[in-house]
Amino acid sequence: MNDLQTIQWITLAGAAFMVGLSKAGLKGLGMVLVVLMAQAFPAKASTGLVLPLLIIADTLAVIYYRRDAKWPYLLRLLPAAAMGVLLGVWIGESLDDETFGNILAWIVILGLVLLIWQERSPPSASFMKHPLVSGFAGLAGGFTTMVGNAAGPVMSVYLLATRLPKRQFIGTAAWFFMLINWFKVPFHIWSWHTISWQSIRLNCYVIPVIFIGFWVGIKVVAMIPEKAFRYFVMVVTALTALRILLG
Repeated sequence: MNDLQTIQWITLAGAAFMVGLSKAGLKGLGMVLVVLMAQAFPAKASTGLVLPLLIIADTLAVIYYRRDAKWPYLLRLLPAAAMGVLLGVWIGESLDDETFGNILAWIVILGLVLLIWQERSPPSASFMKHPLVSGFAGLAGGFTTMVGNAAGPVMSVYLLATRLPKRQFIGTAAWFFMLINWFKVPFHIWSWHTISWQSIRLNCYVIPVIFIGFWVGIKVVAMIPEKAFRYFVMVVTALTALRILLG
């Protein structure tokens, strides 16, 4: 990644902007940026390139929504999520880039199925509070965020089903992803070797774009019809994920 092509710079800056928007509350953009980055960069390398951007935006979200997190839900999710991260490290370490990209695409597509299911027939809040359900959600969230930074759909389905108010939903998700993303960093550095001084330097160029995206997201989060926005994101993400699978 010494000499990035123009399209790679545009994609990286666009990903930084979408990270900011997503963490400000415009959920669903995370899947779009995952598949776009996997198209512009090697699939596994793209996960390490995106992770520091996510951590910066997670920190902004935690600061802004710091009083809105519901810790009982976090404590149900985090232990299993840590196990899911370790499972993702173990599986992802032995995969070649093409296989890794295909798995990433299928994770995104399954995430879309989860979001559509939640839209059409959301599970009950009491069902989602069951220890087995929250444990499975944490495990799946940890695995998908390690393999592709694509745990958004899993966490959205779980937290939306708990019927949390909007700000508590965003605040709880912000704390979850900040803690889990920091937990992932050592594995990206020393196990997968997808975070390096070189990749960090590239991240530094687009940090201001994250702040711009977060600011814009805060301004428009209450203005955009949320349901229509989710449907738009689902269609765009499905098309880009299929493009990865079809090469």
